[in-house]
Amino acid sequence: MRAADRAVETIQHEMTVFARRARASASRLHPELSLVSYTLLGHLEERDGCRATDLAAHYALDKSTVSRQVTALERAGLVERRPDPADHRVQVLHLTDAGRSILGQVTVSRRAAVGERLAEWSEEDLERFAGYLVRYNSWSRSG
Repeated sequence: MRAADRAVETIQHEMTVFARRARASASRLHPELSLVSYTLLGHLEERDGCRATDLAAHYALDKSTVSRQVTALERAGLVERRPDPADHRVQVLHLTDAGRSILGQVTVSRRAAVGERLAEWSEEDLERFAGYLVRYNSWSRSG
């Protein structure tokens, strides 16, 4: 096996470990807020609201999956639907004050946990790692 193939295999394995850890830590940080829910809330905050179909398209998820997640977030009082000012037939999802508050709390906790894991890394390593992640995810969004 070529060195590049071994590296890709290692990257794929480590990304899987990373994703499993992220899912597990999300439930520890806030038992009612899964990693998917956290991600959806973050997207709604970033965009200042959007349609459920936009969430499904952005994350390449089935509409029924997003619908179930959004329904759970609505029941928990974290998300609300509002008519789109441009087209009253369309519903736009927005964070509630409770959703914004929980998202903020979990974000602070997640940042602290990641910061703790990376505390011994040099500034150069942190910048390089951040750059690689941005580069990888930028390609993933467009590819």
